[in-house]
Amino acid sequence: MKGILTVSAATAIGLATAPAWAGLGGAPAFPDAQRTPATRLMAAANVAAAPWTVTTTTLENDTVIHEYLDASGTVFAVSWRGPRVGSLDTLLGSYFPAWKKGLAAAQAARGGGYGPVAVRQADLVVETGGHMGALTGRAWLPKALPQGFGVDQIQ
Repeated sequence: MKGILTVSAATAIGLATAPAWAGLGGAPAFPDAQRTPATRLMAAANVAAAPWTVTTTTLENDTVIHEYLDASGTVFAVSWRGPRVGSLDTLLGSYFPAWKKGLAAAQAARGGGYGPVAVRQADLVVETGGHMGALTGRAWLPKALPQGFGVDQIQ
């Protein structure tokens, strides 16, 4: 991913203001029953002959979030793009603490500051990028990817 940008640990923690629904590794973060006026379902597409579904939600701030669900409805990947990062605790669900820990370790290894960071762990991969006003990111659970699904499909 070009132009990877760090979301600082303090910022990531600060984004933890929305109620935490399930997110990555659980049910969709934006299920219909819990949708608010700040979110609207833009598209839900079954990929032809594939055992996964992509659900797209556009937040009130124009951030677009894609949630990739397996055949049982469990989120195995998420992506986002827009002027602001979505609530990472909501998107990453129970994996949010692992993201914070990995991000802090990556920043400490290079002496702090901002810059490209991708957190890659056995159970979780998170990549963030972009620039102010145009942020992008994606996260996935490597062990939960459906057969035939490639990470390049997480857009």
